[in-house]
Amino acid sequence: MNSAISKSTQSLTTAEDMRNQTKLMMQPYANWEEYLTPAPLSIAILGELVFISSSTDFSISKNPPKDGYNFIKYPDSFRACLMQVCNSGWWAFNEAHTSMDQIRLHTAQIPDYTKTAVKILFQGNDEVVKAHLPDQLKNIQDIADECLELSDATEKRFTDVIKIIQELLEACVNAEHFYGEEMAAMKKKLEESKLKEQSAQETKKRTEKAMSEMEKGLEQAQESYNKALDSLPSGWEMIGMDFVGGITQSITGMITGMVSVINQPVNGERDVVAEIKVYSKSAEILNCAQKIQEEINVNIKDDNIDWTKLYDQKNKTTKTDFIAKQFERINETLKENSDCPAKKQVQNLCQDGIEICKQLAKYAPDGKCDKDKSNEMIKEVLDLIKSAHVFDCKSKDKTNSPAIAPKPPMMHKEETKSENRSPSGRATENARFSIELTRAQLNKTTETYEKCVENLEGNQKELTKILVTMRNCELKEIDFRTTIQMLVKGMDAMGRVKEQWEKMVHFFQMVSNIVKTSLSKTLTNFVSTSEKTQTLSYNAKFFSKDMLYTQAFQASNIASLVNMISATYTDVSSKYLMDRVSSLGKLMAMDKSKPEFEHERKLLQNGCDEAQKGTLMLVLKNKDEYDKKSTARLERIDRELLAILPAAPPEEIRSIQEVVKAGFNEEEEAAAAYI
Repeated sequence: MNSAISKSTQSLTTAEDMRNQTKLMMQPYANWEEYLTPAPLSIAILGELVFISSSTDFSISKNPPKDGYNFIKYPDSFRACLMQVCNSGWWAFNEAHTSMDQIRLHTAQIPDYTKTAVKILFQGNDEVVKAHLPDQLKNIQDIADECLELSDATEKRFTDVIKIIQELLEACVNAEHFYGEEMAAMKKKLEESKLKEQSAQETKKRTEKAMSEMEKGLEQAQESYNKALDSLPSGWEMIGMDFVGGITQSITGMITGMVSVINQPVNGERDVVAEIKVYSKSAEILNCAQKIQEEINVNIKDDNIDWTKLYDQKNKTTKTDFIAKQFERINETLKENSDCPAKKQVQNLCQDGIEICKQLAKYAPDGKCDKDKSNEMIKEVLDLIKSAHVFDCKSKDKTNSPAIAPKPPMMHKEETKSENRSPSGRATENARFSIELTRAQLNKTTETYEKCVENLEGNQKELTKILVTMRNCELKEIDFRTTIQMLVKGMDAMGRVKEQWEKMVHFFQMVSNIVKTSLSKTLTNFVSTSEKTQTLSYNAKFFSKDMLYTQAFQASNIASLVNMISATYTDVSSKYLMDRVSSLGKLMAMDKSKPEFEHERKLLQNGCDEAQKGTLMLVLKNKDEYDKKSTARLERIDRELLAILPAAPPEEIRSIQEVVKAGFNEEEEAAAAYI
């Protein structure tokens, strides 16, 4: 059974499967549709501003700032300022198209470099790995750095447009072109815009912190491996293998969690980066809890501890002593982490695990323990496993890491060769949890995606309403207030496009950072492995290979997500945006008094309306495809993994569903109960 579960899991978690899984998990949070829907509206608004700029002109420099204007070039002419906004907008969209196309081409190469890197890692010759792997990883890093530059430059273009509009609106306020409620409303809008900018800076700081913590986490994984081996008694190699599996899973959790940090709104009350670091320990904790159950040789139906197997007469030690040291190590890794509810949970889980191990060590040497005490300890172990499962479910939810994940290649190879695997009961139970957890994850992301699409449609209707009102105005009817409304909406729409480019910047920072860590730390560890661990079949070199594989794998996953975004944007931009951007350029260069101007304006209006409908149809089509892919993924898991598991009693299934539900509880009732 164990072999069948392992084989089925590996077949469900190929590199392509995991890239697609990452897209499914991250699609609602990456919100790539928000690149698309504000774009036609932004271009349409710029077109209307060109039209408006042909009306009466006036100066806005009545009360200029002491140090002068930083962004607007012509404060004596409101008309010239509007044209400056349009011109900078034209450059922003023009560069966005070019940059996205280049990003699409660059990121399409990363899977090939990753495949080559993996082939090199599989070489038995260490010299080959040392000689050729750095080049492949450097290729990935160079792409990430190039895309980072492209994203950064484009994001700055949209920032410039927003800053010109902000300064223009501030100039209008200072020139006292507003009165009463209008003045208050305009000041509020400017404050909102500045708060968004502040939030963007906070996100930037948080992302930098995430990079730093991720690098520390990758270093810590190597230290954890060495510490685990140092405390491993001779002849216990397969026990150590289980814990190493937890360490590699924690790396996946940390990287996917840090990617999700990019897409979360800033919340001053929570240190999200610290939380992700804590949640990434969940797999290690669950492994430790389940290992105690294996060592005392009981399952849910048993009521006896097998004391003879628990105590190692040769080494004069209780087998759970090693597990206690792992709990202590996990706890130690979080000492410097800032406090949060998740950290308290981990501390409690580790402390309970250590206490159980101490109790077992007390009775193990002679095996004399009364029935009541024995039953009490069994209950504590099963309660610990349940709590660890709840925490692991919460971790998968918070980090967006896959419930069904592949084992790194070297570990899988060694485990396949070995006959001393984890008991079949544990493998079956974990498979059931993984299936139920995948179902819960995809259900949640589907709900989130639906809300995103609803909000997106609502925002589009609101902006369209403003645009329709504007277009119904005759030039002579357009007053200053209407023009300002258009500027504010233009600033909002541009702001949404800019936010998406900020995400692109963070994505490539993440890829670049993962590869830099691989080159600077993990590869160094691989090269300078100590001779001490060479006697083990799964040695430090194999672990370093698996670490390198995990890091390259995650970098490739992120690049694949970005490739999907960039390919879609480039496609939509070619079909719907660039012709309109060109039309905007023509409009700006034309004489407003000639009839050709009105004709070109109508063409731009119709083109933007068509683009709006086209992009919304694409969003809905992709939502439909997303639903189909989610359903297909679950059906495949049921067909290939669930079908091979032995039938389970209804109460066991209900228990698993309750644990998963507790892990996904937004009120964090489970967390509160355990603190």
